Amino acid sequence: MEDFMKKRREPFTDTQLLMTITIGIFVVMYILAMIFLGGGFLHFQQIADLLNDNTSLIIVSCALTIVMIGGGIDISVGAVTSLVVMSCVMYLNNGGNIFVSILLALGIGLAFGVVQGFLISYLEIQPFIVTLAGMFFARGMTTILSVNPQKATHEGFLELMSSRIEIPWLGYTANNGNKIPLRIEIGVIVAILCVIAVFLILRFSRLGRNFYAIGGNQQSALMLGINVKRTRFLSYVISGLLCGIAGYVFMMHTGAGNATNAAGMEMNAIASSIIGGTLLTGGVGSVIGTFFGTMTLTTIKKIVVSSGLNQPWWQSISTGGMLCFFIILQSVVLRKREKKRNL
Repeated sequence: MEDFMKKRREPFTDTQLLMTITIGIFVVMYILAMIFLGGGFLHFQQIADLLNDNTSLIIVSCALTIVMIGGGIDISVGAVTSLVVMSCVMYLNNGGNIFVSILLALGIGLAFGVVQGFLISYLEIQPFIVTLAGMFFARGMTTILSVNPQKATHEGFLELMSSRIEIPWLGYTANNGNKIPLRIEIGVIVAILCVIAVFLILRFSRLGRNFYAIGGNQQSALMLGINVKRTRFLSYVISGLLCGIAGYVFMMHTGAGNATNAAGMEMNAIASSIIGGTLLTGGVGSVIGTFFGTMTLTTIKKIVVSSGLNQPWWQSISTGGMLCFFIILQSVVLRKREKKRNL
């Protein structure tokens, strides 16, 4: 009876509470930007551009969320994304097929996920060490493929890359009086589908519940009969697969491969997940929160630039400040909830 009353006093779980806080802060921040900065923030195209420019980051952040919920970490995601981009660009430029290039992207991501997942789960090597090695390996392979940037020249791919979904009624009127429809890249649809898929896995599948269980308490998960090694292995497999998708989406946005593509993406993905309410200790997190965490992170950068602080270090400072703010906020909120539970 006492446990039942505690549940009634806590309508939100830790995951739901942190996700709600992130969404609320994003909405307030964007409204303030509309009021005080105006300009592009007054048009729906600004939100569409945030999505267009960060589709690959959204997908990679989903990958990190799954791994972090399970109590792991993967710092190879940015390098794997770069390797996928370079491999697919060079394959297409040498007369490759678009469908096969998609399979190539998925295959590279899946290979990294399987190998790293096996080393971490079954050989019990520290995730940071394994994924650090994976990061260096992927960066080296990308450089071996080409030191110089490679621009996509495949006609079919260029046509696919230039395709846009237009929504006229969400557009705006330009200064010259022309009606500009809202334009969304195909990659945005792919990113949203990835968010939905990960949400369904985490929310409604046994595998998703197992991710939370092993991240919350591995010993308790073992006592419940959960195959911890297989569950952790699958988290890295899914992460690798999502990195393959992210790499192809990144290529569709930039149309070029470069050894420095997606440099630092792993740090931005970790930051987005943490801002979205995912704890590094595992067991708590939501992909919806991660989505809004990514939007919050990219919006604060856009606000900094719109404020006239165009130097790149201001964006780094704002990212660091935002990350520290959310870490402190999460710590305070969770401590207060823990005290209430113990009363």
